Amino acid sequence: MSFQEDLDAAAREEIDRACTLGWKELALHTPWGDTYEGFTPGGREVCFERSYLWEGEAGGEIRVEVNVYEPHAFEEGARLTRSIAREIDA
Repeated sequence: MSFQEDLDAAAREEIDRACTLGWKELALHTPWGDTYEGFTPGGREVCFERSYLWEGEAGGEIRVEVNVYEPHAFEEGARLTRSIAREIDA
């Protein structure tokens, strides 16, 4: 697995985890972000950065951003974004 494939795989795993909570649970904590150290599927030491932001106005869709990068190479990381739609009964 190449370096970029490894970062991409880690980013996909992280965004899947980041989107496990529903809109109602996330809305209570948006905007929010965190960075922590961990390992890619290939065993590389990286930083995981996760953010929950309002897509537009507060109370609308929540944009989930994930960035996985080596500590010395932030700009060369793998970035993914997804949106979580507001639940109709929320």
